[in-house]
Amino acid sequence: MHRVTRRTPMLCAAFALAVAVPVAGPALATGATARKASTTTVVLKHIAFSPRKVTIRRGETVRWVWRDGGTAHNVTGKGYRSRTISKGSFSHRFTKAGRFTYRCTIHPGMNGIVVVR
Repeated sequence: MHRVTRRTPMLCAAFALAVAVPVAGPALATGATARKASTTTVVLKHIAFSPRKVTIRRGETVRWVWRDGGTAHNVTGKGYRSRTISKGSFSHRFTKAGRFTYRCTIHPGMNGIVVVR
């Protein structure tokens, strides 16, 4: 007959952990190959986008941040448009590869480019 000792709870916990690890292993291996999407920031300041051109990977996001005092701007590209605001931020996730131009419709010459690989 099995005798209960002080070690029994520790042995049970060790056994439970050993059994759980192989089950969790394949899920961890699959998740390890997935790449975390990142965000690239573009600052709106001095009536310009800085940097004017950014290169990102497909599935990543560009975040535009207003830092131009009280000057109102917007970000307008094919398929997306921010509100016209003077502070705050706007984000857009790019799901297709290509070269995407955008602009501020208020300020002529205030243009930018997102290259998605």
